[in-house]
Amino acid sequence: MKALVVGAGKLGFKLASALVDENCDVTVVDNDESVIENILNTLDVLTINANALDIEVLQELDISSYDVVLATTTNDEANVILSTISKKLGAKYAIARVRDPEYKMHIEFISKELNIDKIINPDNAAARSIEKYLLKQYKLYSDSFADGKIKLVEFNIGVDEDFVGKKVMDIKAFENLLITAISRKGEAIVPNGNTLLCENDVILLGGKSEDIEKFDREHSGVKKAKSIKKVLIVGAGKTGFYLAQNLLNDGLDVTIVEIDRQKCYEIKEKLPRAEIINGDGTNLSVLEEEMIQTFDAFVATTGIDEANLLIALVVKQFGIYKSVAKVSRTNYDSIQDRLDIDAVFNTSYIMAAEILKHLRGGQAISVNLLLNGQVEATELIIQKDALVCNKKLKELNLPAGILIVAVVNGNKIIIPNGETILNEEDRVVLFNTHSETSAMKKYFHIDNNKKSLFNKIRFTK
Repeated sequence: MKALVVGAGKLGFKLASALVDENCDVTVVDNDESVIENILNTLDVLTINANALDIEVLQELDISSYDVVLATTTNDEANVILSTISKKLGAKYAIARVRDPEYKMHIEFISKELNIDKIINPDNAAARSIEKYLLKQYKLYSDSFADGKIKLVEFNIGVDEDFVGKKVMDIKAFENLLITAISRKGEAIVPNGNTLLCENDVILLGGKSEDIEKFDREHSGVKKAKSIKKVLIVGAGKTGFYLAQNLLNDGLDVTIVEIDRQKCYEIKEKLPRAEIINGDGTNLSVLEEEMIQTFDAFVATTGIDEANLLIALVVKQFGIYKSVAKVSRTNYDSIQDRLDIDAVFNTSYIMAAEILKHLRGGQAISVNLLLNGQVEATELIIQKDALVCNKKLKELNLPAGILIVAVVNGNKIIIPNGETILNEEDRVVLFNTHSETSAMKKYFHIDNNKKSLFNKIRFTK
């Protein structure tokens, strides 16, 4: 597949990287020479330092030869115009990033009238993910699959003597659960039964929802499940605004702390039921003044990753049930697992996962990037022509980096073994490392699936 990414910021970089992992032929265009130089030194892509809104540039690129155009510049209007022009000039598919809340109510109209195939909003997507986590009664960050029947959770073992220094196969707490991966000092490891767990390992556990929730109750340090009623959000930017709006609609009490006085007035006008505090939410004395200890959850959504991580870490000393940070860069992937923060949400990973799901089409029900984006969890439907269909798992010789977490056959949930047979229309939750993405597609995706963009178009590598 031939893909054009315009705008090589944090999201554009992550999307280009994800498309390279999909064996796509990727071109990246940005008008900032230093950004282009960084991309050139990091990714195996064609880079062009130019203004993509210049029609001559698009014509020189032969835009009609591209299968997908992703417009991810920092300017919403530029992304919309670029997507429309690209389609007019013959590009097969166009995706535009549009972040401004003012456009949220008109997304379908804009998409239809301007012939844009998909409009994405990373801030809204991040807000939805955070909202989903806050509404869970238990603490572990999780992703749900098969209509909530299956869960994957990230669990930091810390210095817990029940886990540290023990082999995976000897730990009774993992009964009925599957360890799909371990994040150790920022690096993903695919374990086996003999793998020894170390201090501060983050393990990715999969299993039936009831078994995961039992593990959560027994090992996350919570004696009793707790519902979130009061949330304090620091930062009234786009993510903070969307999150507050969603939580208010869920019936929660929301307080927003924002340093920009004018923005406080604007947010109060749009969200009259929210309590708005004009102050520096990264200043601990301000939070103490607002009685931070009376809140059930805290979310840091400022535009500064470092501030979000630090303040989310600090507020844990007040006994906050759930403390969350929003980040957009990957600089802190190697250390954030070791911080005592309940969950960290990276907008770039969330958006990349959503786009991969969209491009893979109807066969893929969901795609989730976990453990700081190093591994991928996918829920898909087995098609009759897929390589895995009607075969026992032991006959497939799947690479070590691909693991089937669960199979849903009708109302029956199966934690598979080598004798498990995958049947047509089974829903499968599987895990793979980035290095095995191509192999995963070889086994589970089919060439004639007309709903999938990846399978409709030609591959150039």
